[in-house]
Amino acid sequence: MSGFVEKPEPIQVPGLVHLHTGKVRELYQNEAGDLVMVASDRMSAYDWVLPTEIPDKGRVLTQLSLWWFDQLADLVPNHVLSTDVPAGAPADWAGRTLVCKSLKMIPVEAVARGYLTGSGLVEYNESRTVCGLALPEGLVDGSELPAPIFTPATKAAVGEHDENVSYEEVARQVGPDTAARLRQATLAVYARGRDIARERGIILADTKFEFGFDGETLVLADEVLTPDSSRFWPADQWQPGRAQPSYDKQFVRDWLTSPASGWDRRSEQPPPPLPQEVVDATRAKYVEAYERLTGTSWS
Repeated sequence: MSGFVEKPEPIQVPGLVHLHTGKVRELYQNEAGDLVMVASDRMSAYDWVLPTEIPDKGRVLTQLSLWWFDQLADLVPNHVLSTDVPAGAPADWAGRTLVCKSLKMIPVEAVARGYLTGSGLVEYNESRTVCGLALPEGLVDGSELPAPIFTPATKAAVGEHDENVSYEEVARQVGPDTAARLRQATLAVYARGRDIARERGIILADTKFEFGFDGETLVLADEVLTPDSSRFWPADQWQPGRAQPSYDKQFVRDWLTSPASGWDRRSEQPPPPLPQEVVDATRAKYVEAYERLTGTSWS
């Protein structure tokens, strides 16, 4: 059992039809048929959407995605049409709203890994593979891979696990041409993001993208290279063989699995509210990632 601890009621706005409540985003459609994505301050971990929000999180994700879309524009087009807040929407939507093209989405999480950790490490320890790709002996938590790899996953509903799948399975599901284009675009975007982050003292360990089609054109959608969709590690603290310090939600995961939380993730009980010090530290992590990557102050 998992999902929302407390599922929010979507805000109704004249001229917008509410389509979906995701872990972080509310999705609407406007009268022109465009999608309106609003990033909330919700935090998810271990397939639960937590009862405690992280102030400014939705704005950080939105503004960082917009910055990255600019850095990647020569590699792949993106879905953003404007950042205009629809008439009649709450003032709080400013800075967290994207008006986007409606795409035919590819039902695959396009994951790129340059370092071994997380679910990839679990599979590697069992079989010396990740998503069926053979890797050399001797790798540990945090090891840099010989070359970045495309390790796709199926997209799961809120409260369910994404499941790692092989490239061959993706090709079977979406066709070999789409699978090849997805892999090429994923690795190209990862390489650009990795290089830019490295210049700023950050390791981009892994990340996931979503793509869709606008006619025959492959388009980058949703968020991109944020602390929610990526593992960012401070390069000067990287030390393979242990869990790495990070700029993502790992701080929240660590507290939830610590004795201090009193929560057993194997139980069916929802996780508890986050204490204020965890909220403040998590917000600071997200803001620091934004500032280090973009070179601008968060205000």
